[in-house]
Amino acid sequence: MNSTNKVESKQNQPVSSWSLSHLNNVGHALSETAARMPDAIAVAAPNKKVSRKSGKVIYDRVSFRDLEAHSNQIANGFQGLGVEAGTRLALMVPPGIEFVAYVFGLFKAGAVIILIDPGMGRKNMVQCLSEAEPQGMIGVSLAQTARLIFRRRFPKCKTNVVVGKKYWPGCHSAERFRSLSSKFEPLQTSRENEAAVIFTTGSTGPPKGVLYRHRTFLEQAEQIRDYFEIEPGSTDVSGFPLFALFNTAMGTTTIFPEMDATRPAEVHPPNIISAVNEFAANQSFGSPALWNTVSIYCETNDIRLPTIKRILSAGAPVPANVLQRIKKIIATDGEAYTPYGATEALPVACNSASVVLNETAQKTIQGAGTCVGCRFPKMNWKVIRISDEPIDDIANSEELAHGEIGELIVQGAVVTDQYVTRTEANALHKIKDADSFWHRMGDVGYLDHQDRFWFCGRKGHRVQTENETIFTIPCEAIINTHPDIYRSALVGVGTAGHETPVMITEPWKGKWPSDEPELLNEIHELAAGNEKTQSIRHFLLHKALPVDIRHNSKIFREQLRAWAAKRI
Repeated sequence: MNSTNKVESKQNQPVSSWSLSHLNNVGHALSETAARMPDAIAVAAPNKKVSRKSGKVIYDRVSFRDLEAHSNQIANGFQGLGVEAGTRLALMVPPGIEFVAYVFGLFKAGAVIILIDPGMGRKNMVQCLSEAEPQGMIGVSLAQTARLIFRRRFPKCKTNVVVGKKYWPGCHSAERFRSLSSKFEPLQTSRENEAAVIFTTGSTGPPKGVLYRHRTFLEQAEQIRDYFEIEPGSTDVSGFPLFALFNTAMGTTTIFPEMDATRPAEVHPPNIISAVNEFAANQSFGSPALWNTVSIYCETNDIRLPTIKRILSAGAPVPANVLQRIKKIIATDGEAYTPYGATEALPVACNSASVVLNETAQKTIQGAGTCVGCRFPKMNWKVIRISDEPIDDIANSEELAHGEIGELIVQGAVVTDQYVTRTEANALHKIKDADSFWHRMGDVGYLDHQDRFWFCGRKGHRVQTENETIFTIPCEAIINTHPDIYRSALVGVGTAGHETPVMITEPWKGKWPSDEPELLNEIHELAAGNEKTQSIRHFLLHKALPVDIRHNSKIFREQLRAWAAKRI
């Protein structure tokens, strides 16, 4: 590893000394890191032009000092364009050094960054951007072309900057920012100031724009750092670009591997392996789908990643077999963690591979749900009786006893306070509690006697028949024990209270049955042997269940419901 990526002992202060509580603007977390460890690598990302010529992945690298300087130039540039506190700007730049520099530069300038996952598809992307009402767009030429094509959807877009080109019609060029001062005079801001609008995945309805304040990011960074004991000088191979923001605030080097961030399940495993090895990375954050692909490849080819001490995988329940493979390929004293949360509240809880494999996995395959672990120290939670209606005050909710399935509500400093698009959802997701509030996660499950939450699925995915309510995750885990089944999805066909449960299963790649009726009969028999699934009578095979783009793990059951309705 390049020596500049190491932090000298005098700089490697205890985690507790890296407090962010005195900061009012998350952009200045980069300034703090740059002052403490200026020469360490902040971000490394593939140079695709050079890589194509050389035949192997070649990385561009930037130090924290240089990233800080560039972000200051960007902040000065946008101030010169009239951007002030509260200006909403959409950022459409692919993961890499420029992406991180622009995020922190825009934070410093006081802008509210609209972050859109391009993998959500053109229709959803345009709709989300339109609803967020950006006052400008910062993006590569492709993004600016799309803005021009759909310009009627973005009437307020006046401050537009093209990245990577010296000229583009109707745009300022980001190239001119390079000539500006690398010193920036901090704005007078509050931790309560708006910082970003980030969209939910849309796995249970249209994506909603969640408002992030500066304190949200700062609290998240501190809680994640302290919980996982992430030391300055760590190196993270990032399978999820937004995690780079926390890395920068924590003094962690971010390595963007050669991959399509919108299709993590299709990652080319050697690209992850080579990135880990080249930078001696000790950490990686990636979706369950990404680590399923990489761990299978490593196991098949007898490859280990001995420098990795910590894997974080989130976005959907992580199957026990994936955790087991991860544990085999990382350092012998390493651990895999499964943080639980949502765009609106992160982090909420966490479990570890060791606990899952030694204790909870066996209960999961018997239909107990997925244990997401204990809550983070600064998080409060309750399980209340399920309701599909707004709850205006906490006094009007009913808290349930341990072991009883209900919906989870959470309260804490990392819980966001509102949606700024699809604002009608605020009444359905926020519960007033004196001067504070609770957020309804939209997840159902129960607390055990160790105060651990057992996730049983999304509230909107529960199947309500004339006789019972069936929850998705416990039932699917039972069916997934069939050796030929990769994953499954329970959906309800019909109207609530009269739904017919249908189990849709996706066989492992290469295991599509030559005799489909025989496999379906085996699955039916498996379901009949457990009281949680014995009432399910309809079973279908599907070649590839539709999943969210962000993590390639959350199953779009709404699409499957319509698909199943035509087949039963």
